[in-house]
Amino acid sequence: MKGWERKLLHTSRAVFEIFMKGEGDPLCVTHHYSEFNGTGDYFAEAFTGTNQVFLINLREAGGSDKANASYQLSMLETIYDLEAVREALGFRHWGFAGHSTGGMLGIVYGIHFSKNLDFTVIVGGAAREYMTFSKDCIYNEAHPEFSKMQDLIEALKQPDLSLDKRKELSVERTKLSLHQPEKYHVLFSLGIHKGMSAARMNFFIRELQVFDVTRKLEFISVPTLIMCGRFDVQCPLKYSIEMAEGIPDSRLVIFEGSNHYPFLEEADRFRDEYELFLNEKNRRSTYGFNL
Repeated sequence: MKGWERKLLHTSRAVFEIFMKGEGDPLCVTHHYSEFNGTGDYFAEAFTGTNQVFLINLREAGGSDKANASYQLSMLETIYDLEAVREALGFRHWGFAGHSTGGMLGIVYGIHFSKNLDFTVIVGGAAREYMTFSKDCIYNEAHPEFSKMQDLIEALKQPDLSLDKRKELSVERTKLSLHQPEKYHVLFSLGIHKGMSAARMNFFIRELQVFDVTRKLEFISVPTLIMCGRFDVQCPLKYSIEMAEGIPDSRLVIFEGSNHYPFLEEADRFRDEYELFLNEKNRRSTYGFNL
């Protein structure tokens, strides 16, 4: 498997570590608190056959600059950072794809900067806080796996973990979000690994308590593909349905055999649905009307 090209990109706001792979129209991929490296990312890898993918480490992640103030770790400030990256790369427009909290960033991006986006892909995301009112969410205290998930998250925040122990804990955490956890080693077989930015994670947990942009979904004016597993325990399906109902030009795809990772659990269908979405978008651009 071809590797990812690393670059330290100087922008008007900060220096960001980015990883590039693939050919085609530019696509921005990131996650709100993951730390990427040269091994790439399973979600981002799903798009490298169709796009030139730019996988971005945000502030306080990997080799990117630190935050000068805590507010710079917020979702809105992060979107301004992504805009600075786009401008520094010289693109007038690009697409955005995000999974989980990356999908939440994609919603905020679409609300504020649709004019600079070609499209957005939101996978297993939400437009508001998704824990308090959903017992299907593994972060809700009523969920049977709540305590186990919390223990794993706290353990992964420890800075002195050995690589082997971090991997062991990460595997157990991920298995909680698979429809068939016994397939973990088949699904995650490419040797891709990533870390977690504790600073970003801690800020996100606070910001999430007041996060709700559902009344602004109508301002997203670009084609939006929303995809979610039927059994998603992190951002349950009802939140994807809510986004699809609120975004004017959106399409919802439900994966009946997936939890939080449809791009792995039903990889072939995921690619097919994405390519169908691109083809429809391109036809509409060519003929200038909605199909």
